[in-house]
Amino acid sequence: MTTATARRDFPRFYRKAGSLHRERLWALRVSYASLIFAAIIFLAPPVYMLITSLKTNAEMADQTLSPWLVRAPTLEHYVATLDNALFLTFFRNSVIITVLVVAITMVVSILAAFALSRMRFWGSQMLATGVFLTYLVPDTLLFIPLYQIVGGLGLLNSIWGLVLVYPTLTVPFCTWIMIGYFASIPKELDEAALIDGASWPQMLLKIFIPVALPGIIAATIFAFTVSWAAFVYPTAFVTRPDHMPLTIGVVSQLVRGDTFAWGQIMAGALLAALPPVVVYVFLMDYYIAGLTAGATKG
Repeated sequence: MTTATARRDFPRFYRKAGSLHRERLWALRVSYASLIFAAIIFLAPPVYMLITSLKTNAEMADQTLSPWLVRAPTLEHYVATLDNALFLTFFRNSVIITVLVVAITMVVSILAAFALSRMRFWGSQMLATGVFLTYLVPDTLLFIPLYQIVGGLGLLNSIWGLVLVYPTLTVPFCTWIMIGYFASIPKELDEAALIDGASWPQMLLKIFIPVALPGIIAATIFAFTVSWAAFVYPTAFVTRPDHMPLTIGVVSQLVRGDTFAWGQIMAGALLAALPPVVVYVFLMDYYIAGLTAGATKG
């Protein structure tokens, strides 16, 4: 290329680079505007709940005041909620249910994912796809047949009935996540372990679980969130207050006819949402890494 040609093409290159820069700048502005809009939409309900929970009953009843401003902040609703023995019972039930469901889910999911991803057998791929497809069936369609099953076992109005049915929500997706993570581990690891005389359980415990720890954490977080926040099943299966989890206990016991204890309802809902928020804050990186591996390798 001659010097004259380079000089002639330089303005064209400059215009093209400037155009790409403007397009990227425009895309960046649109992205930030979309993120800000989405953040406002998603944060508006919890912010409103927080504001309402800090108001006195008299301030909430005054229709002339702005619903988004607090004139005299108070913690009386939080104190009343924490002093309520039923709320502590709901919290204890949620903890018991969640811990048991997460434990059951992880044991079943890890074993199933290991078998489907590494121990190849006839129909394993079809079975793995079927496991994920069961997750796509909404719980609003499953709770009626499950109600008959739980009732036949005599587990209605019991937290053990919820421990039995919650894994139908958590096991399929957690298994799919773990299949993707186990599939991303090089084949040479298990081949070398087999040559050295390791058994399949030893391979799982000493090789795959340590390597796939981010995926296990991601599946655990998912199981924890679903178990803690489940609403349809406890609504259908539990009517006794002493066996209710937080998701339905806070609402059902703080509403009396047409009287709504809005301050305590909002305070109780925020307190109930606090554990999942804390878990996500500290383990978000592992959750994203596990979901990414499960999505790309599954």
